[in-house]
Amino acid sequence: MTHATLDRPAMTPTRTTDFSDPMTLRRAFGHYPSGVAALAAEVDGAKHVVIASSFMVGISLDPPLVQFAIQNTSQTWPKLREAERIGVSVIGQDQGPLSRQLAGRDRDARFEGVGHNQVEGGAVLLHDAPITFECSVYAEYPAGDHEVILLKVEALTCDDESEPIVFHGSRFRDLIDRFTN
Repeated sequence: MTHATLDRPAMTPTRTTDFSDPMTLRRAFGHYPSGVAALAAEVDGAKHVVIASSFMVGISLDPPLVQFAIQNTSQTWPKLREAERIGVSVIGQDQGPLSRQLAGRDRDARFEGVGHNQVEGGAVLLHDAPITFECSVYAEYPAGDHEVILLKVEALTCDDESEPIVFHGSRFRDLIDRFTN
């Protein structure tokens, strides 16, 4: 049985080499599911947070490294990078609305009613996150209109009973185990 017969009839993919419309790439990138993480810290008495669907684990085990990419135009990253430690909270399956709140335009309302704690070096961690990492900036690399940031994991917590949310097709989705043995 093929994938097409499980979900929908097979369609012929369209090949393109024209990326003048950025939506072409956005649509294609949106077909690849990713986790979502909140990167947060308190700097100079103010909490700063960015939401990253580009967050990746397992970059290196020795030293322990994770990474994400941030737009060069970000106004939050220059402040966040000043923190001694950055908290990374993987967003849980019931936290989709929280993710949108933390990414909201009103910076003063981002943490309103949000359960969190601050740990060593200013890292801010969200309550009920399936995984949290306390990180320091390890390296930064230019990557077109983004910067790729490597973070060194200094500490972590992992709740094996909690599931992360997945971002796919511009929507938050739960993990579903369809093909169990």
